[in-house]
Amino acid sequence: MNKYLLIFCLLINGVLLSAQIRTTAWTDKIDPENPLPEYPRPQMERSSGWMNLNGLWDYAIRPVDDANPAIYDGRILVPFAVESALSGVEKPVGKDHHLWYKRHFTILNHTKDKKIILHFGGVDWRTEVFLNGQSIGLHEGGFDPFFFDITPFVKGKEQELIVKVWDPSNDGPQPCGKQTQTPHNIWYTAVTGIWQTVWLETVPDTHIVSLKQTPNIDAQQLNVSVETIGLKSGDVVRIRAFDGNTKIAETTANSAVLNIENPQLWSPETPFLYDLKITIERKGKIVDEIKSYFAMRKISIAPDANGVQRILLNNKFVFQYGLLDQGYWPDGLMTAPADEALRFDIEQTKAMGFNMIRKHAKTESARWYYHCDRLGILVWQDMPGGDKQHSHWISQPGLIGVEKGGDKTRTAESEAIYRKEWNAIIDALYHFPCIVVWTPFNESWGQFKTVEITNRTMQKDPSRLVNTASGGNFFDVGHIIDLHNYPEPAMPRPDLFGKERAIVLGEFGGLSLPIEGHTWQDKNNWGYQRFQNEKELTDRYAQFVSDLTVLIPKGLSAAVYTQTTDVETEINGLMTYDRKIMKIPAAELSKINQKTKN
Repeated sequence: MNKYLLIFCLLINGVLLSAQIRTTAWTDKIDPENPLPEYPRPQMERSSGWMNLNGLWDYAIRPVDDANPAIYDGRILVPFAVESALSGVEKPVGKDHHLWYKRHFTILNHTKDKKIILHFGGVDWRTEVFLNGQSIGLHEGGFDPFFFDITPFVKGKEQELIVKVWDPSNDGPQPCGKQTQTPHNIWYTAVTGIWQTVWLETVPDTHIVSLKQTPNIDAQQLNVSVETIGLKSGDVVRIRAFDGNTKIAETTANSAVLNIENPQLWSPETPFLYDLKITIERKGKIVDEIKSYFAMRKISIAPDANGVQRILLNNKFVFQYGLLDQGYWPDGLMTAPADEALRFDIEQTKAMGFNMIRKHAKTESARWYYHCDRLGILVWQDMPGGDKQHSHWISQPGLIGVEKGGDKTRTAESEAIYRKEWNAIIDALYHFPCIVVWTPFNESWGQFKTVEITNRTMQKDPSRLVNTASGGNFFDVGHIIDLHNYPEPAMPRPDLFGKERAIVLGEFGGLSLPIEGHTWQDKNNWGYQRFQNEKELTDRYAQFVSDLTVLIPKGLSAAVYTQTTDVETEINGLMTYDRKIMKIPAAELSKINQKTKN
């Protein structure tokens, strides 16, 4: 029945399923009355008092000078972007139009001592929210979650929620990642509007807003700070850590250090997670309570016996070999069609023998990072690029030095937007132990004030490494020197660069194999080097891995192969875009990749 409701939604908006929808194994499993129903914030979970607002909303696309539309154009399936097939709309918007959303919802059993919080997991880009005809707030940022306290605007039980979005995509000053209004090669379909879960949460007047936890395995401690609202004299903030059902540490303070004796260390091989419970107590009664988790792990650099800096995990050198992961889907674009689909990509990455993912030019929902934490995969997190700065800097094949280049110039507006959103992204994702590297710039796309931006990133989060500009213009700053080289593996010279920074190969590969019936389009697909069959592809990939193993003892600390899946016209994935075919069997890839671990 759910499948037919979705088909009905698509047909009433004029979307021809046979001609336009791009499917995955999860497409027809979506419940249009309750898509992506999972609790959206697993790093800070309340057991009750939340409501998912995903589902069918009204939508309208109007010129930017028009007011709130009196009549809407049809129905859209939230949280899928309006350009995606799963939205049921599949239409572009562009900088000259606003995208409007409207829906009604009912608040039950609301009491005066409770606040109602409206959460948005992600909306691209400028969002203004109205409740019952009143503007309740404005947010700029396409890749960070945000929320509003809507309590003062609630009237009765039935509420009218309207969301207005403006997104200039690659025509604006804001970060947009790989999105473009004219998709081609490595640039993909633009995403406008709501693209992550929308949800309500009811909390007490006195409640926990956020928490920040930082492990220190050398001291066997966990630093925890808790942000609260409405705390009264005599209230107690209690923090407890658990190993399964066994309490291992407890303290009563907003900011404290927990002693974690003989900690079980988190790694891709043993992704052990401890549990956290945080409560606010008043006169012996619990006022608010959240559940969370943490991991004891350390990421650092230190010189090896030859004086070359190495990336260490838990004080040991572990070669990090990962995939460039764009996080795009043929049916949902930047939004996975299901939580199971999010897990699938991570599980397949591990099954193929990789221990790392470079999340490229976008962020993901909190649940994606949670799955990485739980399944055990290291994550290098990019800042999405933008500001029309789509110059493509790639080294020449075989280059073993690194070129120096200058910074680009941004407008004051663009610079302010970048700083604000990068700061918000780090805050939003700080919790997740899987993240071990921040990357402010990809290649030289929009690279500006590199030394300052890198130093600020390092100061904001000294617990992780900072990869200044993956494959970009080199500056004498940061923890990592990163080369991009297509298609063969290569590395910066250790004698020139390895004394101060760890040496990594941030991108290589790009080997392409089109699979008939599983490409975005029949012709004009693109890749760095094309093959005719699986054997040719496998042989070439195996040779690349052999070449890579020669570089590791010379000083290479990590490498990133391009890429996890095909994306639209780019066909250099190890999986097809629909995730239905592995171009090289996972077991065969794992066997080949084992050479990087010996």
